[in-house]
Amino acid sequence: MERRNFIKNLGIGAAATIAGRNSFAGELIKSTASTMENFNTHEFPALPYAYNALEPYIDARTMELHYDKHFRGYFNNFINAIKGTPLDNLSIEKIFAGISGYGDAVRNNGGGFYNHALFWENLTPKSAGPASDLASALTKAFGSLDKFKEVFSNAAKTRFGSGWAWLYLTSEKKLEVGSSPNQDNLLMDISPIKGTLLLGLDVWEHAYYLKYQNRRPEYIDAFWNIVNWETVDKRYKEALK
Repeated sequence: MERRNFIKNLGIGAAATIAGRNSFAGELIKSTASTMENFNTHEFPALPYAYNALEPYIDARTMELHYDKHFRGYFNNFINAIKGTPLDNLSIEKIFAGISGYGDAVRNNGGGFYNHALFWENLTPKSAGPASDLASALTKAFGSLDKFKEVFSNAAKTRFGSGWAWLYLTSEKKLEVGSSPNQDNLLMDISPIKGTLLLGLDVWEHAYYLKYQNRRPEYIDAFWNIVNWETVDKRYKEALK
Protein backbone atom coordinates (compact mmCIF):
# COMPACT_ATOMS: atom_id res chain seq x y z
CA MET A 1 0.00 0.00 0.00
CA GLU A 2 2.79 2.39 0.94
CA ARG A 3 4.48 2.07 -2.47
CA ARG A 4 1.16 2.40 -4.31
CA ASN A 5 0.25 5.56 -2.38
CA PHE A 6 3.70 7.03 -2.90
CA ILE A 7 3.44 6.61 -6.66
CA LYS A 8 -0.11 7.93 -6.70
CA ASN A 9 0.77 10.95 -4.55
CA LEU A 10 3.80 11.74 -6.66
CA GLY A 11 1.63 11.83 -9.77
CA ILE A 12 -0.95 14.09 -8.15
CA GLY A 13 1.73 16.45 -6.88
CA ALA A 14 3.22 16.76 -10.36
CA ALA A 15 -0.18 17.43 -11.89
CA ALA A 16 -0.96 20.04 -9.26
CA THR A 17 2.31 21.84 -9.93
CA ILE A 18 1.46 22.07 -13.61
CA ALA A 19 -2.05 23.22 -12.78
CA GLY A 20 -0.72 26.10 -10.72
CA ARG A 21 0.73 27.52 -13.91
CA ASN A 22 -2.05 26.62 -16.29
CA SER A 23 -5.72 26.85 -15.39
CA PHE A 24 -6.63 24.41 -18.16
CA ALA A 25 -4.58 21.73 -16.47
CA GLY A 26 -6.91 22.04 -13.51
CA GLU A 27 -9.53 20.20 -15.55
CA LEU A 28 -7.20 17.20 -15.70
CA ILE A 29 -7.04 17.16 -11.93
CA LYS A 30 -10.79 17.68 -11.61
CA SER A 31 -11.50 14.49 -13.52
CA THR A 32 -9.71 12.42 -10.87
CA ALA A 33 -10.74 14.39 -7.79
CA SER A 34 -12.01 12.44 -4.80
CA THR A 35 -15.22 13.44 -3.06
CA MET A 36 -16.28 13.04 0.57
CA GLU A 37 -18.87 10.53 -0.66
CA ASN A 38 -16.14 8.04 -1.56
CA PHE A 39 -13.49 9.35 0.81
CA ASN A 40 -10.71 6.82 1.28
CA THR A 41 -8.63 6.99 4.45
CA HIS A 42 -5.53 5.88 2.52
CA GLU A 43 -5.80 8.07 -0.57
CA PHE A 44 -4.50 11.58 -1.07
CA PRO A 45 -7.32 13.52 -2.82
CA ALA A 46 -6.57 15.59 -5.89
CA LEU A 47 -7.25 19.30 -5.86
CA PRO A 48 -10.38 19.83 -8.00
CA TYR A 49 -9.13 23.03 -9.67
CA ALA A 50 -5.90 24.81 -10.52
CA TYR A 51 -3.89 26.66 -7.89
CA ASN A 52 -4.76 30.01 -9.48
CA ALA A 53 -8.44 29.22 -10.09
CA LEU A 54 -9.68 31.02 -6.97
CA GLU A 55 -7.87 34.29 -7.56
CA PRO A 56 -8.20 37.08 -6.60
CA TYR A 57 -9.84 35.73 -3.45
CA ILE A 58 -7.18 33.11 -2.67
CA ASP A 59 -3.85 33.52 -4.44
CA ALA A 60 -2.07 30.73 -6.29
CA ARG A 61 0.98 30.64 -4.03
CA THR A 62 -1.15 30.23 -0.92
CA MET A 63 -3.10 27.42 -2.57
CA GLU A 64 0.08 25.66 -3.65
CA LEU A 65 1.63 25.78 -0.18
CA HIS A 66 -1.63 24.99 1.56
CA TYR A 67 -2.38 21.97 -0.60
CA ASP A 68 1.04 20.53 -1.39
CA LYS A 69 2.81 21.25 1.92
CA HIS A 70 0.31 21.51 4.77
CA PHE A 71 -2.37 19.14 3.46
CA ARG A 72 0.12 16.59 2.16
CA GLY A 73 1.97 16.77 5.46
CA TYR A 74 -1.18 15.99 7.43
CA PHE A 75 -1.92 13.06 5.14
CA ASN A 76 1.57 11.56 5.31
CA ASN A 77 1.80 12.00 9.09
CA PHE A 78 -1.64 10.47 9.59
CA ILE A 79 -0.80 7.43 7.47
CA ASN A 80 2.44 6.97 9.39
CA ALA A 81 0.59 7.28 12.72
CA ILE A 82 -1.93 4.52 11.94
CA LYS A 83 0.33 2.23 9.91
CA GLY A 84 0.67 -1.22 11.48
CA THR A 85 -2.07 -0.51 14.06
CA PRO A 86 -5.72 -1.67 14.21
CA LEU A 87 -6.69 1.82 12.97
CA ASP A 88 -5.16 1.00 9.60
CA ASN A 89 -8.30 -0.96 8.71
CA LEU A 90 -10.87 1.57 9.97
CA SER A 91 -12.57 4.40 8.12
CA ILE A 92 -11.49 7.82 9.28
CA GLU A 93 -15.01 8.51 10.58
CA LYS A 94 -14.78 5.46 12.86
CA ILE A 95 -11.35 6.62 14.01
CA PHE A 96 -12.82 10.02 14.89
CA ALA A 97 -15.64 8.35 16.84
CA GLY A 98 -13.02 6.99 19.25
CA ILE A 99 -10.39 9.71 18.90
CA SER A 100 -10.16 10.30 22.67
CA GLY A 101 -8.47 6.92 22.93
CA TYR A 102 -5.70 7.68 20.46
CA GLY A 103 -2.67 9.95 20.53
CA ASP A 104 -2.26 13.52 19.29
CA ALA A 105 -0.57 12.36 16.07
CA VAL A 106 -3.77 10.60 14.98
CA ARG A 107 -6.09 13.35 16.22
CA ASN A 108 -4.20 16.32 14.78
CA ASN A 109 -3.12 14.81 11.49
CA GLY A 110 -6.29 12.84 10.89
CA GLY A 111 -8.32 15.97 11.50
CA GLY A 112 -6.04 18.04 9.31
CA PHE A 113 -6.33 15.53 6.49
CA TYR A 114 -10.11 15.15 6.65
CA ASN A 115 -10.95 18.82 7.27
CA HIS A 116 -8.86 19.97 4.33
CA ALA A 117 -10.26 17.31 1.98
CA LEU A 118 -13.70 18.69 2.80
CA PHE A 119 -12.48 22.29 2.52
CA TRP A 120 -11.16 21.93 -1.04
CA GLU A 121 -14.60 20.74 -2.11
CA ASN A 122 -16.19 23.75 -0.39
CA LEU A 123 -14.52 26.03 -2.91
CA THR A 124 -15.10 26.72 -6.59
CA PRO A 125 -14.13 29.42 -9.11
CA LYS A 126 -17.74 29.40 -10.35
CA SER A 127 -19.72 30.12 -7.23
CA ALA A 128 -23.49 30.51 -7.37
CA GLY A 129 -26.03 30.91 -4.61
CA PRO A 130 -27.51 27.99 -2.65
CA ALA A 131 -30.32 25.93 -4.17
CA SER A 132 -33.84 26.96 -3.22
CA ASP A 133 -34.39 24.23 -0.62
CA LEU A 134 -31.11 24.96 1.14
CA ALA A 135 -31.66 28.71 0.90
CA SER A 136 -35.09 28.26 2.49
CA ALA A 137 -33.65 26.08 5.25
CA LEU A 138 -30.93 28.63 6.00
CA THR A 139 -33.50 31.43 6.08
CA LYS A 140 -35.70 29.41 8.44
CA ALA A 141 -32.77 28.62 10.75
CA PHE A 142 -31.07 32.03 10.79
CA GLY A 143 -33.63 34.56 9.56
CA SER A 144 -32.09 35.18 6.13
CA LEU A 145 -29.18 34.09 3.98
CA ASP A 146 -27.33 37.29 4.87
CA LYS A 147 -27.91 36.63 8.58
CA PHE A 148 -26.51 33.11 8.17
CA LYS A 149 -23.39 34.52 6.53
CA GLU A 150 -23.05 36.99 9.40
CA VAL A 151 -23.34 34.27 12.04
CA PHE A 152 -20.93 31.96 10.20
CA SER A 153 -18.45 34.78 9.57
CA ASN A 154 -18.56 35.75 13.23
CA ALA A 155 -17.80 32.16 14.25
CA ALA A 156 -14.77 32.25 11.95
CA LYS A 157 -13.62 35.70 13.09
CA THR A 158 -13.92 34.95 16.81
CA ARG A 159 -12.28 31.50 16.77
CA PHE A 160 -9.24 32.26 18.93
CA GLY A 161 -5.98 31.10 17.40
CA SER A 162 -6.21 28.38 14.78
CA GLY A 163 -9.27 26.36 13.90
CA TRP A 164 -12.37 26.01 11.75
CA ALA A 165 -15.86 27.47 11.39
CA TRP A 166 -18.64 25.05 10.46
CA LEU A 167 -22.18 24.88 9.15
CA TYR A 168 -23.57 21.54 10.27
CA LEU A 169 -26.76 19.55 10.61
CA THR A 170 -27.59 18.23 14.06
CA SER A 171 -29.06 14.81 14.80
CA GLU A 172 -32.41 16.65 15.13
CA LYS A 173 -31.96 17.82 11.51
CA LYS A 174 -31.41 21.42 12.53
CA LEU A 175 -28.90 23.71 10.85
CA GLU A 176 -26.36 25.18 13.26
CA VAL A 177 -23.10 27.14 13.12
CA GLY A 178 -20.13 26.48 15.36
CA SER A 179 -16.35 26.27 15.43
CA SER A 180 -13.62 23.93 16.56
CA PRO A 181 -9.99 24.49 17.61
CA ASN A 182 -6.88 23.35 15.77
CA GLN A 183 -7.74 20.40 13.48
CA ASP A 184 -10.63 19.05 15.52
CA ASN A 185 -14.04 18.56 13.94
CA LEU A 186 -17.58 17.66 14.95
CA LEU A 187 -17.19 13.96 14.10
CA MET A 188 -14.70 13.52 16.95
CA ASP A 189 -15.93 12.16 20.26
CA ILE A 190 -14.10 14.95 22.10
CA SER A 191 -16.11 17.69 20.34
CA PRO A 192 -18.66 19.50 22.55
CA ILE A 193 -20.87 19.97 19.49
CA LYS A 194 -21.82 17.17 17.13
CA GLY A 195 -23.28 17.06 13.64
CA THR A 196 -22.84 16.35 9.96
CA LEU A 197 -20.37 18.75 8.37
CA LEU A 198 -21.83 20.75 5.48
CA LEU A 199 -19.54 23.76 5.07
CA GLY A 200 -16.20 24.51 6.69
CA LEU A 201 -13.78 27.43 6.62
CA ASP A 202 -10.12 27.07 7.55
CA VAL A 203 -8.99 30.00 9.71
CA TRP A 204 -5.46 28.82 10.34
CA GLU A 205 -3.06 31.59 9.34
CA HIS A 206 -1.45 29.43 6.67
CA ALA A 207 -4.79 29.57 4.78
CA TYR A 208 -4.63 33.34 4.25
CA TYR A 209 -1.53 35.04 5.64
CA LEU A 210 0.44 35.52 2.41
CA LYS A 211 -2.36 37.62 0.93
CA TYR A 212 -4.25 39.01 3.92
CA GLN A 213 -1.58 39.02 6.65
CA ASN A 214 -3.42 39.57 9.96
CA ARG A 215 -6.64 40.71 8.26
CA ARG A 216 -8.62 37.54 8.85
CA PRO A 217 -12.00 39.32 8.41
CA GLU A 218 -11.05 40.24 4.81
CA TYR A 219 -10.23 36.61 4.04
CA ILE A 220 -13.56 35.53 5.52
CA ASP A 221 -15.47 38.11 3.48
CA ALA A 222 -13.66 36.94 0.32
CA PHE A 223 -14.62 33.34 1.08
CA TRP A 224 -18.27 33.98 0.19
CA ASN A 225 -17.28 34.65 -3.43
CA ILE A 226 -15.94 31.12 -3.90
CA VAL A 227 -18.29 28.90 -1.87
CA ASN A 228 -19.31 25.76 -3.74
CA TRP A 229 -22.99 25.83 -2.83
CA GLU A 230 -23.67 22.86 -5.08
CA THR A 231 -21.49 20.69 -2.86
CA VAL A 232 -23.03 22.11 0.32
CA ASP A 233 -26.52 21.43 -1.01
CA LYS A 234 -25.57 17.86 -1.91
CA ARG A 235 -24.20 17.22 1.58
CA TYR A 236 -27.34 18.76 3.09
CA LYS A 237 -29.66 16.49 1.11
CA GLU A 238 -27.61 13.41 1.99
CA ALA A 239 -27.60 14.37 5.67
CA LEU A 240 -31.38 14.70 5.69
CA LYS A 241 -31.84 11.08 4.60
